[in-house]
Amino acid sequence: MLAILRKLFFWNYARNTWQWDILCVLILIFIFGTPKSWFENSERGGRVSHQRPAPATLLVDAELVDNVEDKGRLERVVRDLTGRPEAQVVNVRKVADKDGKTRGYEVDIR
Repeated sequence: MLAILRKLFFWNYARNTWQWDILCVLILIFIFGTPKSWFENSERGGRVSHQRPAPATLLVDAELVDNVEDKGRLERVVRDLTGRPEAQVVNVRKVADKDGKTRGYEVDIR
């Protein structure tokens, strides 16, 4: 029994034997049959605190923003829309239609 385990562990079978074929099939079953969650790194599950989130642009409807100059209100609207409580407004651009009427605002957040 010990000799068989030693051959399995050290892979001492020749390539054209049935043992080699069984070991290859077992390896393929392991590769394609294991759940992806077994290989996820749990240490990086959350956001890494030393990295800053990538900036994004959000289109906010003009009806949601009463005063563009009120950054606090605008940040609350953005946080509600994105679900990110740490979102910060970086830049605001007005979006107007061809008649000049304000349709919304492009808000850069990070």
